[in-house]
Amino acid sequence: MRTTGMTRRGVLAVAGAVPMVPIAARAAVAARPVQFPDRAAFAPSVAGYLDSGTMHPIPLGARAAVQRYLDQRVGMEGHYPTDEVEKRVKENFARLINATPEELAFVQSTTAGEQLVIEALDFPRGGGRIVTDTLHFFGSFYLYEELARQGVNVAWLRPEGGRISVEAYERAITSGTRLVALSLVSTYNGFEHDLKRICDIAHARGALVYADIIHAAGTIPIDVRASGVDFAASASYKWLMGDFGLGFLYARADLREKLKRTHFGYYQLAGFAPHVYPFDPPGESIADTTPRGDMEGMFAGGTRSHTVLAQLDWSLNYILGLGIDRMVAHRLPLLARLRKGLADKGYAIATPEGSRTPLVTCALEGAYAKLSEPLKAANVRITLSRNRFRVCPSVFNDEQDIDRLLAALPRA
Repeated sequence: MRTTGMTRRGVLAVAGAVPMVPIAARAAVAARPVQFPDRAAFAPSVAGYLDSGTMHPIPLGARAAVQRYLDQRVGMEGHYPTDEVEKRVKENFARLINATPEELAFVQSTTAGEQLVIEALDFPRGGGRIVTDTLHFFGSFYLYEELARQGVNVAWLRPEGGRISVEAYERAITSGTRLVALSLVSTYNGFEHDLKRICDIAHARGALVYADIIHAAGTIPIDVRASGVDFAASASYKWLMGDFGLGFLYARADLREKLKRTHFGYYQLAGFAPHVYPFDPPGESIADTTPRGDMEGMFAGGTRSHTVLAQLDWSLNYILGLGIDRMVAHRLPLLARLRKGLADKGYAIATPEGSRTPLVTCALEGAYAKLSEPLKAANVRITLSRNRFRVCPSVFNDEQDIDRLLAALPRA
Protein backbone atom coordinates (compact mmCIF):
# COMPACT_ATOMS: atom_id res chain seq x y z
CA MET A 1 0.00 0.00 0.00
CA ARG A 2 1.40 3.38 -1.00
CA THR A 3 0.06 6.71 0.19
CA THR A 4 0.47 9.89 -1.80
CA GLY A 5 -0.54 13.51 -1.42
CA MET A 6 -1.42 13.05 2.23
CA THR A 7 -1.38 15.33 5.23
CA ARG A 8 0.86 14.35 8.13
CA ARG A 9 -2.14 13.07 10.06
CA GLY A 10 -3.01 10.89 7.07
CA VAL A 11 0.53 9.55 6.88
CA LEU A 12 0.48 8.87 10.62
CA ALA A 13 -2.78 7.01 10.29
CA VAL A 14 -1.18 4.59 7.82
CA ALA A 15 1.57 3.97 10.38
CA GLY A 16 -1.00 3.16 13.05
CA ALA A 17 -1.67 6.49 14.79
CA VAL A 18 -5.24 7.69 15.31
CA PRO A 19 -6.08 11.13 13.86
CA MET A 20 -7.73 13.60 16.21
CA VAL A 21 -11.14 15.12 15.64
CA PRO A 22 -11.03 18.70 14.31
CA ILE A 23 -12.05 21.60 16.52
CA ALA A 24 -13.28 24.99 15.34
CA ALA A 25 -10.78 26.82 13.17
CA ARG A 26 -9.28 30.18 14.12
CA ALA A 27 -11.46 33.19 14.67
CA ALA A 28 -10.97 35.69 11.85
CA VAL A 29 -9.21 38.97 12.55
CA ALA A 30 -11.94 41.31 13.72
CA ALA A 31 -13.16 43.57 10.96
CA ARG A 32 -12.47 47.06 12.22
CA PRO A 33 -11.28 50.21 10.51
CA VAL A 34 -7.60 50.58 11.32
CA GLN A 35 -6.13 54.02 11.80
CA PHE A 36 -2.43 54.57 12.37
CA PRO A 37 -0.99 54.35 14.89
CA ASP A 38 -2.78 51.11 15.66
CA ARG A 39 -2.22 50.93 19.40
CA ALA A 40 -5.49 49.06 19.91
CA ALA A 41 -3.97 45.89 18.43
CA PHE A 42 -1.19 45.85 21.05
CA ALA A 43 -0.81 46.01 24.81
CA PRO A 44 -0.62 49.51 26.37
CA SER A 45 3.04 49.01 27.27
CA VAL A 46 4.18 49.46 23.65
CA ALA A 47 4.19 53.25 24.04
CA GLY A 48 7.84 54.28 23.92
CA TYR A 49 8.91 50.95 22.37
CA LEU A 50 11.01 51.69 19.28
CA ASP A 51 12.88 48.40 19.04
CA SER A 52 10.66 46.27 16.81
CA GLY A 53 13.65 45.48 14.58
CA THR A 54 15.05 43.46 17.45
CA MET A 55 11.82 41.83 18.56
CA HIS A 56 8.33 42.93 17.60
CA PRO A 57 5.62 43.03 20.28
CA ILE A 58 3.06 40.26 19.88
CA PRO A 59 -0.36 41.60 18.87
CA LEU A 60 -3.21 40.91 21.27
CA GLY A 61 -5.03 38.92 18.59
CA ALA A 62 -1.99 36.68 18.07
CA ARG A 63 -1.75 36.15 21.82
CA ALA A 64 -5.40 35.07 21.86
CA ALA A 65 -4.73 32.66 19.00
CA VAL A 66 -1.91 31.06 20.99
CA GLN A 67 -4.18 30.81 24.02
CA ARG A 68 -6.74 28.92 21.96
CA TYR A 69 -4.03 26.49 20.92
CA LEU A 70 -2.79 26.08 24.50
CA ASP A 71 -6.33 25.54 25.78
CA GLN A 72 -6.66 22.61 23.41
CA ARG A 73 -3.28 21.22 24.50
CA VAL A 74 -4.23 21.48 28.15
CA GLY A 75 -7.52 19.62 27.81
CA MET A 76 -6.58 17.46 24.79
CA GLU A 77 -10.16 17.56 23.56
CA GLY A 78 -10.48 17.44 19.79
CA HIS A 79 -7.38 18.56 17.96
CA TYR A 80 -5.73 21.80 16.95
CA PRO A 81 -6.16 22.02 13.14
CA THR A 82 -2.44 22.08 12.39
CA ASP A 83 -2.64 21.21 8.71
CA GLU A 84 -5.28 23.83 8.03
CA VAL A 85 -3.34 26.48 9.94
CA GLU A 86 -0.09 25.63 8.15
CA LYS A 87 -1.86 25.91 4.82
CA ARG A 88 -3.27 29.37 5.64
CA VAL A 89 0.03 30.62 7.04
CA LYS A 90 1.94 29.48 4.00
CA GLU A 91 -0.65 30.95 1.63
CA ASN A 92 -0.56 34.31 3.44
CA PHE A 93 3.23 34.51 3.45
CA ALA A 94 3.22 33.58 -0.23
CA ARG A 95 0.81 36.49 -0.84
CA LEU A 96 3.10 38.81 1.09
CA ILE A 97 6.10 38.12 -1.18
CA ASN A 98 4.25 37.07 -4.39
CA ALA A 99 5.38 33.45 -4.29
CA THR A 100 3.43 30.22 -4.49
CA PRO A 101 2.92 28.11 -1.35
CA GLU A 102 4.74 25.25 -3.09
CA GLU A 103 7.89 27.40 -3.23
CA LEU A 104 7.98 27.75 0.57
CA ALA A 105 9.33 25.56 3.33
CA PHE A 106 9.08 26.18 7.05
CA VAL A 107 12.50 26.60 8.70
CA GLN A 108 13.69 27.31 12.21
CA SER A 109 15.16 30.71 11.40
CA THR A 110 16.62 32.95 8.70
CA THR A 111 20.07 31.54 9.41
CA ALA A 112 18.78 27.99 9.07
CA GLY A 113 17.30 28.90 5.69
CA GLU A 114 20.56 30.42 4.48
CA GLN A 115 22.49 27.35 5.62
CA LEU A 116 20.08 25.08 3.73
CA VAL A 117 20.67 27.09 0.56
CA ILE A 118 24.45 26.78 0.96
CA GLU A 119 24.13 23.02 1.44
CA ALA A 120 21.71 22.59 -1.46
CA LEU A 121 24.22 24.34 -3.74
CA ASP A 122 26.93 21.95 -2.49
CA PHE A 123 29.25 24.51 -0.95
CA PRO A 124 32.10 24.17 -0.19
CA ARG A 125 32.63 20.90 -2.10
CA GLY A 126 31.17 22.24 -5.36
CA GLY A 127 33.54 25.22 -5.38
CA GLY A 128 32.84 28.50 -7.13
CA ARG A 129 32.81 32.13 -6.06
CA ILE A 130 30.41 33.78 -3.58
CA VAL A 131 29.86 37.54 -3.53
CA THR A 132 28.42 39.14 -0.41
CA ASP A 133 28.72 42.41 1.52
CA THR A 134 29.31 43.70 5.03
CA LEU A 135 25.78 45.13 5.29
CA HIS A 136 24.57 41.52 5.23
CA PHE A 137 23.46 40.05 8.57
CA PHE A 138 26.50 39.94 10.85
CA GLY A 139 25.49 36.44 11.96
CA SER A 140 26.38 35.27 8.45
CA PHE A 141 29.94 36.61 8.65
CA TYR A 142 31.05 33.40 10.34
CA LEU A 143 29.40 31.28 7.63
CA TYR A 144 31.17 32.94 4.72
CA GLU A 145 34.49 33.34 6.51
CA GLU A 146 34.39 29.62 7.30
CA LEU A 147 33.56 28.76 3.69
CA ALA A 148 36.54 30.90 2.66
CA ARG A 149 38.75 28.93 5.05
CA GLN A 150 37.51 25.77 3.37
CA GLY A 151 38.59 27.00 -0.04
CA VAL A 152 35.60 28.91 -1.39
CA ASN A 153 36.42 32.17 -3.15
CA VAL A 154 34.40 34.70 -1.11
CA ALA A 155 34.37 38.36 -2.13
CA TRP A 156 33.27 40.98 0.42
CA LEU A 157 31.91 44.36 -0.62
CA ARG A 158 32.07 47.26 1.81
CA PRO A 159 29.65 50.20 1.97
CA GLU A 160 30.30 53.78 0.95
CA GLY A 161 28.00 56.34 2.52
CA GLY A 162 25.99 53.55 4.10
CA ARG A 163 25.24 51.92 0.72
CA ILE A 164 26.49 49.07 -1.43
CA SER A 165 26.14 50.23 -5.01
CA VAL A 166 24.79 48.09 -7.82
CA GLU A 167 27.95 49.00 -9.72
CA ALA A 168 30.06 47.42 -6.97
CA TYR A 169 28.12 44.20 -7.41
CA GLU A 170 28.46 44.43 -11.18
CA ARG A 171 32.24 44.59 -10.81
CA ALA A 172 32.37 41.80 -8.23
CA ILE A 173 30.14 39.24 -9.96
CA THR A 174 32.76 37.78 -12.25
CA SER A 175 33.00 34.55 -14.20
CA GLY A 176 32.77 31.58 -11.86
CA THR A 177 30.48 33.32 -9.37
CA ARG A 178 27.83 30.83 -8.29
CA LEU A 179 26.03 32.74 -5.53
CA VAL A 180 25.33 36.30 -4.46
CA ALA A 181 24.22 36.53 -0.81
CA LEU A 182 22.83 39.72 0.69
CA SER A 183 20.26 41.19 3.03
CA LEU A 184 17.52 42.95 1.08
CA VAL A 185 17.26 45.35 4.03
CA SER A 186 20.37 45.63 6.16
CA THR A 187 20.01 44.85 9.86
CA TYR A 188 22.83 47.33 10.49
CA ASN A 189 21.41 50.50 8.97
CA GLY A 190 18.25 49.70 6.99
CA PHE A 191 19.89 50.11 3.58
CA GLU A 192 17.70 48.55 0.86
CA HIS A 193 19.31 46.88 -2.14
CA ASP A 194 17.98 47.19 -5.68
CA LEU A 195 17.30 43.48 -5.75
CA LYS A 196 16.05 43.23 -9.32
CA ARG A 197 19.12 44.92 -10.80
CA ILE A 198 21.46 42.70 -8.81
CA CYS A 199 19.51 39.59 -9.81
CA ASP A 200 19.62 40.64 -13.47
CA ILE A 201 23.40 41.05 -13.31
CA ALA A 202 23.90 37.79 -11.43
CA HIS A 203 21.68 35.74 -13.74
CA ALA A 204 23.35 37.15 -16.84
CA ARG A 205 26.63 35.79 -15.48
CA GLY A 206 25.33 32.40 -14.34
CA ALA A 207 25.00 33.15 -10.62
CA LEU A 208 22.07 32.67 -8.26
CA VAL A 209 20.94 35.16 -5.61
CA TYR A 210 19.98 34.58 -1.97
CA ALA A 211 18.29 37.38 0.00
CA ASP A 212 17.84 37.59 3.75
CA ILE A 213 14.42 39.28 3.99
CA ILE A 214 13.89 39.35 7.76
CA HIS A 215 13.81 43.18 7.80
CA ALA A 216 11.92 43.39 4.50
CA ALA A 217 9.03 40.95 4.89
CA GLY A 218 6.23 42.87 6.55
CA THR A 219 7.91 46.27 6.11
CA ILE A 220 8.33 46.99 2.39
CA PRO A 221 6.71 45.57 -0.75
CA ILE A 222 8.40 42.34 -1.87
CA ASP A 223 7.82 40.64 -5.20
CA VAL A 224 10.09 37.64 -5.59
CA ARG A 225 8.71 36.99 -9.04
CA ALA A 226 9.41 40.49 -10.36
CA SER A 227 12.86 40.71 -8.72
CA GLY A 228 13.92 37.28 -9.96
CA VAL A 229 15.53 36.38 -6.63
CA ASP A 230 16.28 32.66 -6.40
CA PHE A 231 16.17 32.13 -2.64
CA ALA A 232 14.96 34.16 0.33
CA ALA A 233 14.55 33.45 4.03
CA SER A 234 12.98 35.12 7.04
CA ALA A 235 12.21 34.37 10.65
CA SER A 236 8.93 35.58 12.17
CA TYR A 237 9.76 37.24 15.50
CA LYS A 238 10.48 40.65 13.99
CA TRP A 239 8.17 42.32 11.47
CA LEU A 240 5.92 39.29 10.93
CA MET A 241 4.86 39.67 14.59
CA GLY A 242 5.34 35.98 15.38
CA ASP A 243 7.94 34.49 17.68
CA PHE A 244 11.23 32.62 17.81
CA GLY A 245 11.66 29.19 16.25
CA LEU A 246 9.73 29.40 12.97
CA GLY A 247 10.35 31.13 9.67
CA PHE A 248 10.20 30.64 5.92
CA LEU A 249 12.54 29.62 3.14
CA TYR A 250 11.58 30.55 -0.42
CA ALA A 251 13.19 28.79 -3.38
CA ARG A 252 12.21 29.31 -7.00
CA ALA A 253 10.17 26.35 -8.19
CA ASP A 254 12.17 25.71 -11.37
CA LEU A 255 15.38 25.29 -9.35
CA ARG A 256 14.17 22.27 -7.41
CA GLU A 257 15.71 19.59 -9.62
CA LYS A 258 19.05 21.44 -9.64
CA LEU A 259 19.41 21.42 -5.84
CA LYS A 260 21.17 18.80 -3.78
CA ARG A 261 19.02 17.15 -1.13
CA THR A 262 21.10 16.98 2.06
CA HIS A 263 18.40 16.16 4.63
CA PHE A 264 16.01 13.24 4.68
CA GLY A 265 13.17 13.61 7.14
CA TYR A 266 9.63 12.52 7.76
CA TYR A 267 8.19 15.98 7.07
CA GLN A 268 9.52 15.77 3.51
CA LEU A 269 7.18 12.88 2.66
CA ALA A 270 3.90 12.89 0.81
CA GLY A 271 3.53 9.13 1.10
CA PHE A 272 4.73 6.54 3.61
CA ALA A 273 3.89 2.81 3.64
CA PRO A 274 5.88 0.67 6.10
CA HIS A 275 6.43 -3.07 5.78
CA VAL A 276 7.59 -3.92 9.30
CA TYR A 277 4.52 -3.65 11.58
CA PRO A 278 1.77 -6.20 12.21
CA PHE A 279 -0.70 -6.39 9.30
CA ASP A 280 1.54 -4.30 7.00
CA PRO A 281 1.60 -5.54 3.40
CA PRO A 282 4.85 -7.28 2.45
CA GLY A 283 7.45 -5.30 0.59
CA GLU A 284 11.03 -5.48 -0.54
CA SER A 285 12.01 -2.40 1.49
CA ILE A 286 11.51 -1.35 5.09
CA ALA A 287 9.07 1.27 3.88
CA ASP A 288 7.91 2.79 0.63
CA THR A 289 8.38 6.55 0.68
CA THR A 290 7.21 9.26 -1.68
CA PRO A 291 8.90 12.67 -1.26
CA ARG A 292 6.75 15.76 -1.61
CA GLY A 293 7.09 17.63 -4.88
CA ASP A 294 7.27 21.08 -3.28
CA MET A 295 10.01 22.85 -1.33
CA GLU A 296 8.95 21.16 1.89
CA GLY A 297 9.98 17.97 0.11
CA MET A 298 13.43 19.46 -0.41
CA PHE A 299 14.07 21.35 2.81
CA ALA A 300 11.67 20.35 5.61
CA GLY A 301 13.21 19.44 8.93
CA GLY A 302 11.45 17.94 11.92
CA THR A 303 8.55 19.13 14.02
CA ARG A 304 7.83 22.84 14.05
CA SER A 305 6.41 25.30 16.55
CA HIS A 306 2.62 25.08 16.65
CA THR A 307 2.41 28.09 18.95
CA VAL A 308 4.17 30.29 16.39
CA LEU A 309 1.95 28.90 13.64
CA ALA A 310 -1.05 30.01 15.73
CA GLN A 311 0.46 33.50 16.04
CA LEU A 312 1.23 33.77 12.34
CA ASP A 313 -2.25 32.57 11.46
CA TRP A 314 -3.44 35.81 13.04
CA SER A 315 -0.58 38.22 12.41
CA LEU A 316 -0.04 37.58 8.69
CA ASN A 317 -3.72 38.14 8.12
CA TYR A 318 -3.43 41.37 10.13
CA ILE A 319 -0.40 42.59 8.15
CA LEU A 320 -2.04 41.85 4.82
CA GLY A 321 -5.17 43.64 6.01
CA LEU A 322 -3.19 46.73 6.99
CA GLY A 323 -1.41 46.78 3.66
CA ILE A 324 2.34 47.22 3.24
CA ASP A 325 1.95 50.44 1.27
CA ARG A 326 -0.15 51.98 4.05
CA MET A 327 2.44 50.89 6.62
CA VAL A 328 5.20 52.58 4.62
CA ALA A 329 3.08 55.74 4.28
CA HIS A 330 2.57 55.83 8.06
CA ARG A 331 6.28 55.35 8.66
CA LEU A 332 7.74 58.00 6.35
CA PRO A 333 6.80 61.12 8.34
CA LEU A 334 8.04 59.42 11.52
CA LEU A 335 11.37 58.71 9.85
CA ALA A 336 11.64 62.30 8.61
CA ARG A 337 10.92 63.68 12.08
CA LEU A 338 13.41 61.26 13.61
CA ARG A 339 16.22 62.05 11.17
CA LYS A 340 15.80 65.80 11.60
CA GLY A 341 15.82 65.49 15.38
CA LEU A 342 18.90 63.26 15.39
CA ALA A 343 20.75 65.60 13.03
CA ASP A 344 19.80 68.63 15.15
CA LYS A 345 21.36 66.91 18.17
CA GLY A 346 24.55 66.22 16.28
CA TYR A 347 24.29 62.47 15.74
CA ALA A 348 26.05 60.76 12.82
CA ILE A 349 23.26 58.98 10.95
CA ALA A 350 24.45 55.79 9.24
CA THR A 351 21.19 55.14 7.38
CA PRO A 352 21.16 56.53 3.83
CA GLU A 353 18.97 59.54 3.13
CA GLY A 354 15.63 58.64 1.57
CA SER A 355 15.38 55.20 3.13
CA ARG A 356 11.82 53.90 3.51
CA THR A 357 12.71 50.96 5.75
CA PRO A 358 11.90 51.01 9.49
CA LEU A 359 15.51 51.10 10.71
CA VAL A 360 17.48 54.27 11.46
CA THR A 361 21.00 53.78 12.83
CA CYS A 362 23.48 56.23 14.30
CA ALA A 363 27.17 55.58 14.90
CA LEU A 364 28.16 56.69 18.40
CA GLU A 365 31.23 55.55 20.27
CA GLY A 366 30.22 54.17 23.64
CA ALA A 367 26.51 54.30 22.74
CA TYR A 368 25.39 51.68 25.25
CA ALA A 369 27.29 53.24 28.12
CA LYS A 370 26.16 56.78 27.26
CA LEU A 371 22.48 56.20 26.51
CA SER A 372 21.27 53.32 28.68
CA GLU A 373 20.38 55.37 31.74
CA PRO A 374 18.68 58.40 30.09
CA LEU A 375 16.58 56.12 27.87
CA LYS A 376 15.60 53.90 30.78
CA ALA A 377 14.55 56.95 32.79
CA ALA A 378 12.38 58.13 29.88
CA ASN A 379 10.86 54.64 29.43
CA VAL A 380 12.10 54.47 25.85
CA ARG A 381 13.41 51.29 24.28
CA ILE A 382 15.67 51.21 21.20
CA THR A 383 18.49 48.95 19.99
CA LEU A 384 21.62 49.87 21.93
CA SER A 385 24.96 48.44 20.87
CA ARG A 386 28.46 49.22 22.01
CA ASN A 387 29.17 51.88 19.38
CA ARG A 388 25.82 52.48 17.67
CA PHE A 389 22.11 52.73 18.30
CA ARG A 390 19.14 51.88 16.11
CA VAL A 391 15.55 53.14 16.14
CA CYS A 392 12.83 50.90 14.65
CA PRO A 393 9.28 52.33 14.65
CA SER A 394 6.30 50.13 13.84
CA VAL A 395 2.57 50.44 13.17
CA PHE A 396 1.74 51.36 16.79
CA ASN A 397 4.24 54.22 17.05
CA ASP A 398 3.47 57.89 16.48
CA GLU A 399 5.19 61.27 16.53
CA GLN A 400 4.90 61.48 20.31
CA ASP A 401 7.05 58.35 20.60
CA ILE A 402 9.66 59.92 18.34
CA ASP A 403 9.59 63.16 20.34
CA ARG A 404 9.94 61.26 23.64
CA LEU A 405 13.06 59.55 22.32
CA LEU A 406 14.56 62.78 20.99
CA ALA A 407 13.91 64.55 24.31
CA ALA A 408 15.67 61.73 26.19
CA LEU A 409 18.76 61.71 23.98
CA PRO A 410 21.60 63.99 25.13
CA ARG A 411 23.43 66.01 22.53
CA ALA A 412 26.10 64.01 20.73
